[in-house]
Amino acid sequence: MPKQKTKSSAKKRFKLTGTGKIKRKHAYKSHILTKKSKKRKLALTHSGLVHEADVNSIKEQLRLK
Repeated sequence: MPKQKTKSSAKKRFKLTGTGKIKRKHAYKSHILTKKSKKRKLALTHSGLVHEADVNSIKEQLRLK
């Protein structure tokens, strides 16, 4: 039986934390930054966690499930 491959897009976008949660980066931080406030850009810099509704599908893409 061949090995299952992880989705390349998912492995580039998500990381697993030590406690098993999935970490993600915020969108809207790559271009057209001049019109966004400093406060907004700083808030987008910090990474967040994936919403619990999306965890199962992302774990499936990362072949953790």
